[in-house]
Amino acid sequence: MITLVFRTLIFVVSAALGLIVADLLLEDFRIDWSQWWGFVLCVVIFAVLQSVLSPWVAKMADRYAPVLMGGIGIFSTLISLIIVVLLPIGGLSIRGASGWLLGSVIVWLVSALGTVLLPMLFLKRQLTDRKDERRP
Repeated sequence: MITLVFRTLIFVVSAALGLIVADLLLEDFRIDWSQWWGFVLCVVIFAVLQSVLSPWVAKMADRYAPVLMGGIGIFSTLISLIIVVLLPIGGLSIRGASGWLLGSVIVWLVSALGTVLLPMLFLKRQLTDRKDERRP
């Protein structure tokens, strides 16, 4: 149970980092910080959609277009972003082709790196703390 909560937390934090980095790098990708609750809701919905859509899109691509298997993460990120922006919760807006395409790539890349690197960072800190506790 703790592992599931830990993985979920890492995934949500990684999604938030991906959206923030895209906001910082792209002019057409905007987070409305005046509605912080909208951004938090966007992150949660995006993370849930991403975790649900990735396996579904992979299954569809494997069945109908095996050539697309390499782009599953980016494609499911794009679909998740479209749904989040269309929801009337505010907090995130994307305009123009560059905002959609580059934003999807940036969010996918940062969130993928986050899901790999954040657990390693946390586990390294845990191991260091345990070593310090064992020393006399």
